[in-house]
Amino acid sequence: MLKKFFYPAKLPTQATTPALSGILEIQYRSQVQQRHIQFDEAQFLALQHLQTLLEKLPGLQAYQQQSIAHKLLTPVPERCRSLYIFGDVGRGKSMLMKLFYEACPLVQKRRVHFSVFMQEVHAYIHECGQRNQPEAIASLAKKIRDAALLLCFDEFHVTDIADAMILGRLFSKLFDLGIVVVITSNRHPRDLYQGGLLREQFLFFIKILQGSANIVELVAQQDYRLSYPAAQRANYHCPLDGQADAFVRQHFNELTGGSARVAGSLQIFGRQIVLSAVHQGTALASFEELCTQALGPADYLAIAAKFSTLILTDIPRLTAEKRNEAKRLVTLVDVLYEHKVKLICTAEVPAQALYTEGDGAFEFRRTVSRLIEMQSDSYGRKI
Repeated sequence: MLKKFFYPAKLPTQATTPALSGILEIQYRSQVQQRHIQFDEAQFLALQHLQTLLEKLPGLQAYQQQSIAHKLLTPVPERCRSLYIFGDVGRGKSMLMKLFYEACPLVQKRRVHFSVFMQEVHAYIHECGQRNQPEAIASLAKKIRDAALLLCFDEFHVTDIADAMILGRLFSKLFDLGIVVVITSNRHPRDLYQGGLLREQFLFFIKILQGSANIVELVAQQDYRLSYPAAQRANYHCPLDGQADAFVRQHFNELTGGSARVAGSLQIFGRQIVLSAVHQGTALASFEELCTQALGPADYLAIAAKFSTLILTDIPRLTAEKRNEAKRLVTLVDVLYEHKVKLICTAEVPAQALYTEGDGAFEFRRTVSRLIEMQSDSYGRKI
């Protein structure tokens, strides 16, 4: 994973920049006309900020590719401020990010879920420690810059003290190296890591971010994921009763052609992920197997890469004492959602009641919204 991310991107031999005048507006209106999305004025306003950045990036790339001698004779292009878009769940932030990223002509770019990125960061720092290599953050920032000029982070949130302590130093280096960052989040930067340990040290990151990025709120009033007809929500069953067992049995039989349940496992970094049953592109696993064990993004990425459908059974109502299990469920759903894996669930209570109090309950609202969208016929369509 680290090698793939940090290997420098190959630069194009010829200019590939398309006409950028209003391209995002054109694409957005096209999606509206095709009825893939509804027109939303708040989304359209946020889109203008992305369009402005999109038009500046090719000039920045051209300047960065010049030799030092040419740079001395060339005017420095206008600074590209990074962009941080925040707003409530289901308002279309990730959809706008996708439009922007796909329209961006830069080769040296990467879009990644923030939790996956931070896992890579911790792994690299650990490797540096194993080699007694000093200045791990500076070395990491340089490797990131060698691979990307533009970084796009989906679902930016901070609940872990280890992340909080790293972010200020890392992003300071990234911005100094000229990397442009686009971020989507459910929270304003000043509301990140509220109540976290040593939060005063995290304030340095907030200062760095606000100094280098425009902060834009997407104030759409509707969570579009909640608008799917109830008839489409056929893949989430509650409560955990006898009918739940029949629900799982029916779906597994339909997906596998009536095959017998044969347990399976995946090996990830020396760990074994046990699954109740596997058959070709279908996996069956319990909440206990995937969310009470000490699993993380890499494990869930392995599942998403191997299976097109996951049947997840026996999700309980989660209390504040189960915050770690709730956090793992958030990560699992995020990974499955990003990779368009079909998710079929049985749970004790409706999605809206799974986790309402405790650390991370605010962030869990995104998981609820995604669980509902993942039951719709439109889930998985290319936007």
